[in-house]
Amino acid sequence: MPVFNCEKTISLAIRSILNQTYNNWELFIIDDGSTDKTLEIAQSFNDSRIYVIADGLHQNLPTRLNQVIAMSRGKYFARMDGDDISFPERIQTQVEYLENNPTIDLLGTQVIVFHQDGKARGSDTVKETHSQICSRPWSGFPMTHPTWIGRIEYFLKYQYRIDAIRMEDQDLLLRSYKTSKFACLPKILLAYRVESLSLKKILTGRYNFALALIHRGFADKDYFLFWGLLEQAAKSLVDIFAISTRLNFKLLKHRIGSPLSEKNLNKWNIVWSDCVQKN
Repeated sequence: MPVFNCEKTISLAIRSILNQTYNNWELFIIDDGSTDKTLEIAQSFNDSRIYVIADGLHQNLPTRLNQVIAMSRGKYFARMDGDDISFPERIQTQVEYLENNPTIDLLGTQVIVFHQDGKARGSDTVKETHSQICSRPWSGFPMTHPTWIGRIEYFLKYQYRIDAIRMEDQDLLLRSYKTSKFACLPKILLAYRVESLSLKKILTGRYNFALALIHRGFADKDYFLFWGLLEQAAKSLVDIFAISTRLNFKLLKHRIGSPLSEKNLNKWNIVWSDCVQKN
């Protein structure tokens, strides 16, 4: 769990890991030079499975992820951010799937999208199989980064490219999809916080993904990847229009997903309340 200025959200994120039905985990919280009370809050949790690392530097997410990968001692490596909430059965469900499917290197899940005070916005849809996930590599790979759990060998082999800012996950998948195998569970196991949209962050990610497509296209002689340059340019224009006109989620509906079923909404409300009450 790399964190940066997450003082308002990190407590709930940590609590959601303490609430897991699967207990054989270690949580590395690595602070990326926070200037608020993030570090102080992280250090307040008294659990021998939690390790808090801080060096006072701001080195960005890819560098921090590689740092934690090198520290990890488990069979599997799981991702999560300091403003997300894992459902109690998340780790157990994903570990059991990986144990029963030894050919899968990396596993994602469906997510619920929420914002302040736990209000649900919607849920995404997932592509379940490797072929579905990788059917349009020039468009990206539909695997929400904070839901990932994969074999540690996969992360050690490929690692994150340190200059892949705002698209470190897509870059890793692009570099590894031809020699690895992915899957996603069509089950909501993580709540992904979306408060607002940053045009700068979105455009930075699209620009860097376009550069990655160029590099990978030439390296693999896979020139179909260049179609993604036009797609990223078109999507950037839509992003600019939506955010500059303040239409945001009205136009970018894919960022909050489709409405939740009553069953999933009730389940989420229980997960949220449990984290808040124990906080």
